[in-house]
Amino acid sequence: MKKYLITAVGICTAVVLFSNCHSSKKAAASSANTVTAPAVSYAVNVKSIVETHCSPCHIPSKGGNKKALDSYDNLKGSIDDVLHRIQLNPTDRGFMPFKNPKLDSSTIAVFQQWHDAGMPQ
Repeated sequence: MKKYLITAVGICTAVVLFSNCHSSKKAAASSANTVTAPAVSYAVNVKSIVETHCSPCHIPSKGGNKKALDSYDNLKGSIDDVLHRIQLNPTDRGFMPFKNPKLDSSTIAVFQQWHDAGMPQ
């Protein structure tokens, strides 16, 4: 009888241990802990920032006479320069937006995330 009791306890212990080691639980736990940044695109995130903060200077339809940033292709071709200039201090030469306060860090981060994501349209 003692032999059966020891065997039953051993089987119960093994069942408990192996039920907690299932790979699908590990995958579910690891995917629940993974935080992914929301996708940043020109149409959804960047375009509205450009229209708000770069107008009228860089928007020809609003009377701007500086380098046009009014389309995806125009901004994509100038993103490195734009990133550099919006990260400058207002006292630095080339600072953008000219004669306006510096963009907040979260707005600058949107441009950087868009650039780092490969500039999706």
